[in-house]
Amino acid sequence: MSTRMMIPLLFLAALASESPLWATEPTWKAGLSRVVITPQKPVWLSGYAGKRVPTGKLHDLWLKVLALEDAEGHRAVLITSDLIGFSQSAYDTLCAELKKRHRLDRSQVMLTFSHTHSGPVLRDSLLDYYPLDQEARQLIEEYSRTLEATLVKAVGQALERLAPAQLLVGEGLCSFAVNRRNNKEAEIPGLLARGEKLRGPVDHRVPLLVVRDRGGKMLAIVFGYACHNTTLSGLQWCGDYAGYAQLALEKKYPGVQAMFWTGCGADQNPLPRRQVALCEKYGHQLAQGVAEGLTKPLERLKPRVQTAHALVALKFEKLVTRTTLEQAARTEGLRGRWAKRLLARREAGDPWATRSTYDYPIQVWKLGEKHLWIALAGEVVVDYAHRFRSEYGTHVWVTSYVNDLVCYIPSRRIWDEGGYEGNGVYEYGLPAERWAPDIEERIAETVAGLVKRVGGK
Repeated sequence: MSTRMMIPLLFLAALASESPLWATEPTWKAGLSRVVITPQKPVWLSGYAGKRVPTGKLHDLWLKVLALEDAEGHRAVLITSDLIGFSQSAYDTLCAELKKRHRLDRSQVMLTFSHTHSGPVLRDSLLDYYPLDQEARQLIEEYSRTLEATLVKAVGQALERLAPAQLLVGEGLCSFAVNRRNNKEAEIPGLLARGEKLRGPVDHRVPLLVVRDRGGKMLAIVFGYACHNTTLSGLQWCGDYAGYAQLALEKKYPGVQAMFWTGCGADQNPLPRRQVALCEKYGHQLAQGVAEGLTKPLERLKPRVQTAHALVALKFEKLVTRTTLEQAARTEGLRGRWAKRLLARREAGDPWATRSTYDYPIQVWKLGEKHLWIALAGEVVVDYAHRFRSEYGTHVWVTSYVNDLVCYIPSRRIWDEGGYEGNGVYEYGLPAERWAPDIEERIAETVAGLVKRVGGK
């Protein structure tokens, strides 16, 4: 037999000898789904304290799902969305439905939202921000109920599509996020033009989770960034910079599902802003950061996922007094609406209106042997990302804007400094002005316990 004939036969023999091992090798399974969630009716736009009725769209809003199953059959589901954020009541409803229909407990579902301020108002979320009339309330309720049913269905579709896959992690960089507490917005263009260094802590890392099929074809890119999605404040539906980033990546990598989650960006803004051109620019910068991260070596994760969840009782500094509420009720705007609603709930004997704590959800996933994914509800400041990366190592992601919008979550440093992120609890409808000063330590202690539960260090 000639050498030329032996080479293909040897190649086929090698494949035959390896195929049983390949077939029995432990593997991840992954399933994807996606659905357009752009309202078809004029549900008010969310995120700014006022009436904003949409006039059109810059691009569609999306809800996307990635379902994972490890080699032992343990499941975890990531949901990303172009939404302002779910309320506690909506989160509880969704968790109950996902448990009933798909046998998923709270630890297994990470419900993230980009916090775009160009998406729809959702039920029970930021209750007092908007001077809603009855028609607006009805549209919000109808849309929200349909959205929640759509979400539960989309999770089921992703689970039905579970198939062998590879998971890999990496990291990119993107630098447009600015610490808004330490830099005046009006001064940013001049500072940048002069090449001066901006002040304050930031987190410019872009965490990457890549899903490939067993043949190596890329199926999904999951990426995060610690910055508010507040480039725009107009009257058109838009996923803001995160929406443009996902569109750019899906164009660059045809057939891939791009999914965005928000990091600890409560004190970070895209600056300068308020122009569609800037929004597109930031989206393309973030997409470029992702693409550059994909050119670097990626770490392949072993097919194991562990999940943990807890509700920690965060204390308010003090309950708001009746005298304060009565005074505020005589004013107009957000604070007046808040005071009137709270007084009515107290008069009705609603125990929530006099609770001194809030049940705050915290979640930790461990992917592979060491990769930790910490998920903190509400609008969390950047200090938490730096703290947990310091405590648990570089293989840590910290997601904010997840599960329950709650309100701003300050670190102790920011609590001491005060300012918008350290105060303003009432803006989210809660019966207090600010959190107790031990908020950071209560959260950190709970995270530490959950990290131990998933086998982290």
